[in-house]
Amino acid sequence: MEPYFHLKGSYKTSADVTAARAEVEKFIEESKATILQKGVPAGRGAKIINWEIRDNSIFFDIESDRYLRAHDAFIRLRKPLAGVIGKAYKIGVRGVDVEEFIVKMPSKEPLHQQKIPFVKSIEFEDGMITLSLEVGETQLENKIPDRIISLIEDKIAAQSFGGKTEHWSLLWEGPKKEMTFNGDPTVEAEKRGWIKRAAGRGQWIHGPQMTRIFRTFEQIVLEEVIKPLGYVEMIFPKLVPWDVWKHSGHAKGVYPEIYYVCPPKTRDPAFWEEVIDNYKVTLEVPIDMIAEKIDKPLGGLCYAQCPSFWPFMQGKTVSDESFPVKVFDRSGTSHRYESGGIHGMERVDEFHRIELLFIGTPEQVLEHSKQMQECYKHVFNDILDLEWRMAWVTPWFMAQEGLTGLAGQTGVGTIDFEAPLPYRGKDGEWLEFQNLSVNGDKYTKGFNVKLQSGKDVWSGCSGIGLERWASTFFAQKGYDEKNWPEVFREKVGEMPKGIKFM
Repeated sequence: MEPYFHLKGSYKTSADVTAARAEVEKFIEESKATILQKGVPAGRGAKIINWEIRDNSIFFDIESDRYLRAHDAFIRLRKPLAGVIGKAYKIGVRGVDVEEFIVKMPSKEPLHQQKIPFVKSIEFEDGMITLSLEVGETQLENKIPDRIISLIEDKIAAQSFGGKTEHWSLLWEGPKKEMTFNGDPTVEAEKRGWIKRAAGRGQWIHGPQMTRIFRTFEQIVLEEVIKPLGYVEMIFPKLVPWDVWKHSGHAKGVYPEIYYVCPPKTRDPAFWEEVIDNYKVTLEVPIDMIAEKIDKPLGGLCYAQCPSFWPFMQGKTVSDESFPVKVFDRSGTSHRYESGGIHGMERVDEFHRIELLFIGTPEQVLEHSKQMQECYKHVFNDILDLEWRMAWVTPWFMAQEGLTGLAGQTGVGTIDFEAPLPYRGKDGEWLEFQNLSVNGDKYTKGFNVKLQSGKDVWSGCSGIGLERWASTFFAQKGYDEKNWPEVFREKVGEMPKGIKFM
């Protein structure tokens, strides 16, 4: 089974076109072999199954397969038909009416989401989803039906795709290690006073000891990954406007996971005096009152570090000598609303990351990914002495960013670096503590970045989460320094004593 499209619509004309019937009929017959067959395999595409003149309009009944969709055929006919009746009879086409537009798409199951923009109804029967679209001239010209169809295709594919673990493929696995600790690393860190829950949701205050560990991780990354691979440091914005997320693809689905940023409607103190007075009297922050005085969200806090870098390259043609581009950012926190998934240091709303971003030709990006994997192997094996593995995950890892169209690009996807957490039991949870992604042309096309030579441009990125590294390391090695690898102990140096409380 394949998609089916059926549209009934009319071109509104400036006068009665009955006198032009012969010319219209001739045009339609010719168009079946010309206009409607352009770029379409023989015998496929759109078919005009009925047409008629109705006073000041010309009605069409068009059905099609996927090669030339009915709505595209309807739009394709308009201009040349207007030329025919305009030249001979001085009659113009003043717009279009879409009376009915039905789209049928194959699916193994009903669509979970039943509310889709510009869709009147959704039905499922005999392996087909039937959509009744409510669109007009503006929507046709703006290609809204095509986006609706792409959206439904993505939803159908996502439903059948299932969870990430169903599409997980082991790439490399290190030897088993003797674990020297089996406690919960977050609980133990709290007991020792290395960390404390902050006032905010999913947020921690990291004391001197944990901060020293974080800075040691950063030093290791600088010495063993960033410098050998030739990265240079940049500072990426941490407040991300909608326009950036539109180009990056995040705007297609990031909404449940971001922290929104809303500016005040005005800085005028008089406008806020009621709020200020209310707090002074009640000593309670009047949240509802504030909600009425803030403007619509202009974007959100950094969700993933790399999108806010791309306006630096947007619309530019890069000199061949600058490729491959290799930059990193460690200038601030990232924020994700983790819902019920918050646990300890490893799953938080506010976290600290070093983001590595690389851009080049497809060959350069894929080769760089291999080099980076070797750097990480060295760090995790020879410095941190972890038990860990690498697994390949399909491009759906960025489904919320609309990456589904990249499935055909060989090498596009992500590598998860995973490690067992002993306190979760012998067959317990493996934590993804690191990733490395090849994004294909997703970002370079989204932000219109080109190369001087005209070659294809790809990009990749790798996020190093300090909380995840700490959770993994302490889950396996514990907090007794004598159980830490000697190389790591040397890099840490003398641990700070921290703050004692009475």
